[in-house]
Amino acid sequence: MLDVRKAVLAAQNYFNSVQDLMTQNGSVDIQDLRLEEVEISEDKKYWFITFGYNLATPEPKYALIPSGKSDRNYKIFKINSETGEVESMKIREI
Repeated sequence: MLDVRKAVLAAQNYFNSVQDLMTQNGSVDIQDLRLEEVEISEDKKYWFITFGYNLATPEPKYALIPSGKSDRNYKIFKINSETGEVESMKIREI
């Protein structure tokens, strides 16, 4: 069975591999990626790993004062505890 560290690494590697697919133009400015939650299913078949991150909001071209605004987003990954395969990535609503 996959331990928690390997499950987190599997989710993080998957997240990193699909970052360029997360926006229309393929450019993503992900900041402050953090592990938020870890849970194993009652039957111990799946790990559920939640990462939180800030997605930088582009500044208007002629902004006098930068807002520094970003939006916090969350993704939850379902990891097979036997194979380490990422079976899904979903938006985590808070």
